Amino acid sequence: MTSTLASRGMRRLATPLAALFAALVLAGCATPPPIDLQLDTPAQYKESVKPTSDRAGAPGDLAPAQDSAQWWTVFQDPQLEALVARAADRNTDVQQAAARLAQARALAREVDSARAPQVGLNASAARGAGIDKAQGARPASLFSAGLGASWELDLFGRLAGASRAASLDARSREMLLQSTRLAVQSETAQLYLAVRALDDEARIVRETVDAYRDTLDLTERRQRAGDVGDLDVERVRTELAATESDALAVQRQRAQVEHALAVVLGELPTNFSLDSTAWRTALPKIPAGLPSEMLARRPDVQAAQWRVQAAQERIGVAQAAWFPAIALTADGGYASTDLGELLKWSARSWGVGALFSLPLFDGGRREAGVQSANAEFDGAMAEYRAQVLGAFKDVEDQLSALRLLAQQSRVQAQAVDSARRATRLSDVRYREGAISQIDLLDTRRSELRNSRQALLIKAQQYQATVALVRALGGGWG
Repeated sequence: MTSTLASRGMRRLATPLAALFAALVLAGCATPPPIDLQLDTPAQYKESVKPTSDRAGAPGDLAPAQDSAQWWTVFQDPQLEALVARAADRNTDVQQAAARLAQARALAREVDSARAPQVGLNASAARGAGIDKAQGARPASLFSAGLGASWELDLFGRLAGASRAASLDARSREMLLQSTRLAVQSETAQLYLAVRALDDEARIVRETVDAYRDTLDLTERRQRAGDVGDLDVERVRTELAATESDALAVQRQRAQVEHALAVVLGELPTNFSLDSTAWRTALPKIPAGLPSEMLARRPDVQAAQWRVQAAQERIGVAQAAWFPAIALTADGGYASTDLGELLKWSARSWGVGALFSLPLFDGGRREAGVQSANAEFDGAMAEYRAQVLGAFKDVEDQLSALRLLAQQSRVQAQAVDSARRATRLSDVRYREGAISQIDLLDTRRSELRNSRQALLIKAQQYQATVALVRALGGGWG
């Protein structure tokens, strides 16, 4: 007799255990496989900046501050550092990215809350026939008040997967906020350096204007003495007017860049001005042999990785929609047909239950959901690959630009020196009457052109350095 009862008990226990085992097997089927985010990339970049001196490889010269968030300090410009700090506080792009991050985090908490028991206060009032059988078909009222609770058993990981996906989305937003900050920092630096370059260009043009005025004064004196004609005077006046026009164009361009910088700082261009000072910003040297693994710290690349993992989690969520949903419910409170009797002990009521739900026919909705999740994952993977490829291109572009600009700067410096010597010699010979005015004007134009070209190359070196810092995710230390 005892063995019979024991065997019956085992059979009763085996049925729910088998059902639980089957559920766990199905849940395993809903778990997406791991993904490999490693791409076939070289260990180092093709372009490698060579040290330009024996000391160029010294860590103190090459490495930015230990905190990559302070990369701009390598330029050793206090005014630049102050502007970057102002942009961090007031830039509207950073504020928008921070708001989107806060929204993503709130959404993650909202999605995760579905995994916890839900408790609520409820009250109802109804009137109708047949509510109270003791009264027959006569209309009656029913009042109720109490607490209700429900908890969905996440046997197949649908709720957990949705929570993980939302959390990964929030991490992606956090990386995008960092990417926005880096973009604002680099844009602030580039606009500031552009202003300083325009200040230097304006100085060069003003010096040329002064030189043309001296030449015009000399030519007018020689005209009054009968040594030259009116044509020579008009030629110098033409060159003077054209150079003055160039000076005004440089001022106009500087004003526009200054206004753009004000917007990046989150300030009104009307209230913002940047004094013209000497350009003393240091140009940091770039170490040779930068490892390509540095790209892994780029915030936009990390954001793309989190988006891929979030898309993978959503595949599991979509697959779990094919499995049953089981929820436990409980409620307790008071119910009465007489409002005056509602809160009495005799009107108490309670109930517990379990809900089982499994859609049998939904017109292909669940299948479409799985296909949509797979397509989202494929798109996220393609976006990640594109992000990495674009990051490699950005770094290679700036490394090659810096290498070639360094060579171009050395050659252009020789051209500037030669042009200046030619101008000095031509000016002396013109005053002595040994050469014509056309020769003097040609040498001055050549000096101005070469000086401005050298300044343009210098400005491009600074711009490329900032762009490289941004491409590397905030420095190379």
